Amino acid sequence: MNGFIEFIKTIGAARLAAMGVVAAGLIGVFIFLSYRLSQPQMSVLFADLAFEDSTEIVSQLESLNVPYNIRNNGGTILVPQDRALRLRMTLAEQGVPTSGVVGYEIFDKTNALGKTSFVQNLNQLRALEGELSRTISIIDRIKKARVHLVLPKKQLFSREKAAPSASIILKVRGTLDQAQIRAIQHLTASAVEGLNPGRVSIVDESGSLLANGAKGESGEAAISSIDERTTGIEARLKNRIGSLVGNIVGPRKIRVQVKAEVNYKRTTLTSKSFDPNGQVVRSTQTKEQTSVAQESANGDAVSIGNELPSAGQEADNGNSPKNSENQNSTEEVVNYEISSTSKTEITEAGKIQRISVAVLIDGIYTKAADGTSQYAERPPEEIEKISALVRSIIGYDKARGDTVEVINLRFAPEPVAEELEAAPEGFLNLTKDDYFQIGELVTLFLISLLVLLFVVRPLIRRIVTPNEDQPLGIEGEGQTGDAQAGAAPQLTAPDGTPIPNPDGVPQLEAPPIPKTATAAAIEIAQIAGQAQENTVKRVGELVKHNPSEATAIIRQWLQEAA
Repeated sequence: MNGFIEFIKTIGAARLAAMGVVAAGLIGVFIFLSYRLSQPQMSVLFADLAFEDSTEIVSQLESLNVPYNIRNNGGTILVPQDRALRLRMTLAEQGVPTSGVVGYEIFDKTNALGKTSFVQNLNQLRALEGELSRTISIIDRIKKARVHLVLPKKQLFSREKAAPSASIILKVRGTLDQAQIRAIQHLTASAVEGLNPGRVSIVDESGSLLANGAKGESGEAAISSIDERTTGIEARLKNRIGSLVGNIVGPRKIRVQVKAEVNYKRTTLTSKSFDPNGQVVRSTQTKEQTSVAQESANGDAVSIGNELPSAGQEADNGNSPKNSENQNSTEEVVNYEISSTSKTEITEAGKIQRISVAVLIDGIYTKAADGTSQYAERPPEEIEKISALVRSIIGYDKARGDTVEVINLRFAPEPVAEELEAAPEGFLNLTKDDYFQIGELVTLFLISLLVLLFVVRPLIRRIVTPNEDQPLGIEGEGQTGDAQAGAAPQLTAPDGTPIPNPDGVPQLEAPPIPKTATAAAIEIAQIAGQAQENTVKRVGELVKHNPSEATAIIRQWLQEAA
């Protein structure tokens, strides 16, 4: 204890305070390392959350006693990695998150009693809009969707019915193609009764109009629709050609351009033809007629008496003989039905009138013996086969005027023919997160080691080392010393005259030698260093005040050395 107390007295209050600061810093570093290493690996539970969803999720996590971190102003929530999947399943079972929109769950906790029809209709509209927003957000490249529906009320005693409409604003990643935009329109129209896909307007977050939602295709709306359809046909054919031919020549060695001429006129043609050879009996009518002619006994003489009405009666009363003759006639009418054909042809808009295809393919690159890449054109047989494939893809029709050109030319930037090496398998089946965690631990270890070597170690050595600024004994001021460190050397001019010392630096004397050998050696080294420093300083001052004498001395030294 006496030695320890003597050591404390020797180091002084300043060094003791420095030791306390160093010890506190070390304790803080070790506490931070222990806390950081004891923390579980965190992973993202949900990202891009609305404020309402973040509040609900935090409440659920606190009730489950799960540690969590919040970032991006509540938009991202992190939980321990080993519990992330289970927590997602648990929260999904409870209907969280809802993406900040309200769906049909609005009716789960509401009492229908006491609710007016206006409130019920409004809740139904909100629920339908929320469900459509959630469904549209599932589509690829769509981060968020917001849907507004206009459902006109049914008017009593009115024959005219207003059509519903919808407007959708999307927050997307990248851009959407026309097929996805039309899919959103039809999806929305199918979910709302009486809604036409053409009355669905779609806008992205930058304010660009993706679908106009015009009532009828007229004017600019019709022109825009025609351009979109033509572009869609060309893009579809281009993708088919590039996909098939790209597997033959390589995906980076083909360029395709397609030009389609489409007829958007709707044509209706009605025709009727008769076939005279195709006669069919429709009806037959037969008429038979029989007549009897009588001749009197008086002969065929013609007289006035015979023409009188009573002449016949008199003849009958007189039982006069007479002759009779039967006459038969038959009449037949046959009605024939001539076969006829009525045909109505409707040609819808969008018929392709002509297709022009231009395909540019690169040649073949081979590696020579010296390692350089050499270019060679593809053989004509291969070009002809590719042309046949392209004609089959587009449905080539020579009568329609279709053209297909396949040309082999060398591309400007020569492609690199080096094959990519397969990615090595992970060591010990470690995942990306495991590598990040290992790197974090190694970084913390290196930082701790550097702090110990370059900060803590020099401070400790500085504290335990005796004070190097201890004042040295000077003659004439009451300080004594048993050994004199040595007097400053006297400089002389070339002629032998001494150079005066303007500053009058006193002779240094060694302080009393301490009791221990280590302390004595330290003190001797300090005295020698101080003496050398004073000598160099005095020489510099002499040279500064006597430049001519210093120059002469240096010349004399140079001559002696020679």
